[in-house]
Amino acid sequence: MDRLLPIVQKSDIPGQYQDTPVGHLLEYQNLEKPFDTFSKAELLIGMCMDYRKHLRIPDYFAFIIRSGGANLRYSEFKVSFAIAVGGVRHIALIGHTQCGMVNIASRKDEMIQGLVDGAGWSAEQAEEHFNQFGPMFEIGNEVDFVMSEAVRLRKRYPKIPVAPLLYKVEDSALYVINED
Repeated sequence: MDRLLPIVQKSDIPGQYQDTPVGHLLEYQNLEKPFDTFSKAELLIGMCMDYRKHLRIPDYFAFIIRSGGANLRYSEFKVSFAIAVGGVRHIALIGHTQCGMVNIASRKDEMIQGLVDGAGWSAEQAEEHFNQFGPMFEIGNEVDFVMSEAVRLRKRYPKIPVAPLLYKVEDSALYVINED
């Protein structure tokens, strides 16, 4: 976690994000900046579906796509829509600490049993489902995954800045992932 840059004052925001929608996101979340008024989204936020994360942002400020591990590989059409039709020109990709998609293989038995008990699946159906989709959604390390996903999205959408961020569940703050 030594790759994380804390944002405790406006001057901590890296230059490339100052006075951009990403910088404003960091100010809203970490610095309790008063909300501005928006009539359309300026930012696309890709973040995990985890219920423990809450962003402090104004209405109409951002499109938000929530997907396990902040993995947008299977949401690319939605990303394209936000850019092409929604007009956003910045992406904030937010991973978080204590993510359930890290080492998903270790939760195989738990997931199978949960699908059997909670969804009424057979053990065979649940195991086949896990084996088919588990590897697609495994993210490894949160910081490394967000960085690799940011690099992938930058290649896919070369005119769109993609900011790799991490939300610490422990303090509800956003941190910039240092790319150096």
